[in-house]
Amino acid sequence: MTRSTIGIIGAGSMGGVLTRHLAELGHHVLIANSRGPESLMAFAATIGATPAPVAEVAHAGDIIILAIPTKAVPNLPPGLFSSLSSSVVVIDIGNYHPELRDGRIHAIDQGLTDSQWVAQQIGHPVIKAFNNIFAGSLAELGAPKGTRGRRALSVCGDSAEAKATVLGLVDDLGFDPVDGGTLRESWRQQPGTPAYCHDLDAASLRRALAGADQSRTAQYRAEQEARIRRSLRGREG
Repeated sequence: MTRSTIGIIGAGSMGGVLTRHLAELGHHVLIANSRGPESLMAFAATIGATPAPVAEVAHAGDIIILAIPTKAVPNLPPGLFSSLSSSVVVIDIGNYHPELRDGRIHAIDQGLTDSQWVAQQIGHPVIKAFNNIFAGSLAELGAPKGTRGRRALSVCGDSAEAKATVLGLVDDLGFDPVDGGTLRESWRQQPGTPAYCHDLDAASLRRALAGADQSRTAQYRAEQEARIRRSLRGREG
């Protein structure tokens, strides 16, 4: 495993899990959020990560992970990614939730995938990964390569080199890497699809990706949002 400098923008549940695991693997991890580095000092100190301003994190890494809500992407500092080298890998782990959180985004509703839209907003190619696993599963289900029934994660993107980097990262984190195709095909792992958050092994994940129905993309998302609402109501009760 090659040690990299990895910048993570967003320190919610998924960003936090990735920060912890990647630091444990020996990567130099910088983290940022909208509240500033001071708000991350205590968390970062426990795992050996480095808190920093968003602009510094975006330009310090070999790999940048966007772990923020879809609606927050346009609020990133203007031109944040415009001067990045084409060799820097940007991973979008977000999901579009129009009714629960993000509001309606016309281009996505008209058929653009979540991450195609993100790439347009930031002006840099992205790889789609880590969006179809719950934070708890990412934290707890990683296993050594060759483990029987090892869970798998799919990765989508248009650059073979960048995608290979992320597939290797998935493997290092304890999951079988599955090539999910181009960024255009990343709808297959968006919310509600058969490949979304079911903790599948590699063969089952490939079948789930292949079995998704693009005409049901909006329906998949709406059904997933309905499940989330029921879960939230159950916790409140």
